[in-house]
Amino acid sequence: MELTLNSAVLGVELSGIRQFTGLVKATPGAVQLTIGEPDLNTPEVVKEAAKRALDNNDTHYPPGNGKPEMLQAISEFEARKHGLHYSTEEIITTIGATEGLFTSLFAILNPGDEVIIPTPAFSLYESITQLCRGVPVALPTEKNHFQIDPEQLKAAITPKTKAIILTSPNNPTGCIYTKKTLDGIHEVLKDLPIFVLCDEVYRQLIYVEDYMSFSAYEDMRDRVIIIQSFSKPYAMTGWRIGYLMADAPILDRIQIMHQYSVVSVPAFVQPACMAALEYDNTADMEIFHRRKAYVYGRLQEMGLEVQEPEGAFYMFINIEKFGMDSVTFCTKMLKEGLVGLVPGVYFGTEGYMRLSYCYSDEMLKEGLNRIEQFVKSL
Repeated sequence: MELTLNSAVLGVELSGIRQFTGLVKATPGAVQLTIGEPDLNTPEVVKEAAKRALDNNDTHYPPGNGKPEMLQAISEFEARKHGLHYSTEEIITTIGATEGLFTSLFAILNPGDEVIIPTPAFSLYESITQLCRGVPVALPTEKNHFQIDPEQLKAAITPKTKAIILTSPNNPTGCIYTKKTLDGIHEVLKDLPIFVLCDEVYRQLIYVEDYMSFSAYEDMRDRVIIIQSFSKPYAMTGWRIGYLMADAPILDRIQIMHQYSVVSVPAFVQPACMAALEYDNTADMEIFHRRKAYVYGRLQEMGLEVQEPEGAFYMFINIEKFGMDSVTFCTKMLKEGLVGLVPGVYFGTEGYMRLSYCYSDEMLKEGLNRIEQFVKSL
């Protein structure tokens, strides 16, 4: 008797980012600068809200899409903070941004549908697309300062194109799409039946004033799905909470997948998320901004080519001049220099490596010292 598994699962590998991070953790004495998890702790006001909810026995089934007061808090926050107007019937609280992406793609994709993924990109997009029996289509941006070229986008579109994923600020580059870029994307897509998934989990971690989201194009509201998370701006990675927003007819179908996969977000966590939406993360942003300036300056002094980030907490460093592929370079640097960064190939772009600067000042200083020493030895 031969047992078989779902072919979609068989065709997807475990995260290369996680696997390489495991290698770094298993290397004695190595400095790890790989994972995008803030070293800060969840704000006390958020934790206290969760404690109160538990003390009040808020441990029963909540409504599937979220408590009414939670959905209202998100709706008001997005209107106040980002100028986005979604009613409580157009929001779903999710188990992190990952579930938001998965349920959205599952709801819109049919087998063989294509999803355009501008690269470099978080590897999750490709894997989820494949698990939903879609076809990921890479759209390289490294030759255009990590901006999307409208003509290249137009060339990537086929009759099977169902969606494009836009991540701004971007992981792994920290770059933000300019208005010119977004206008170009809009001009290409405005009359096409293509969904736009806006992964904006780093939207509250930006260092510029002129940020613009693709969701600003109201004429495409019926095709836009916005994915958000509490993980990055509030140091709540372990809480696994996020939300998505979409036009009512789309959300009506997305909630089907949400209901039958996770049912709902835990009840007692939702008051904590409401407290987070009222939290002022200015002080935290100042920390990341300072770290960004320090890391960028050090890399420049080393003669390493890197584009200054405008958001998030990553540096995507060009290592092409060393004549090694990114896995070889990062493995060699780990073994000889005892410092771990993520190979760029795991983001779909060879010749780069990603440094996460959401670690402590001490770790960043030591890690950069080791990178500098390693680079000088080549």
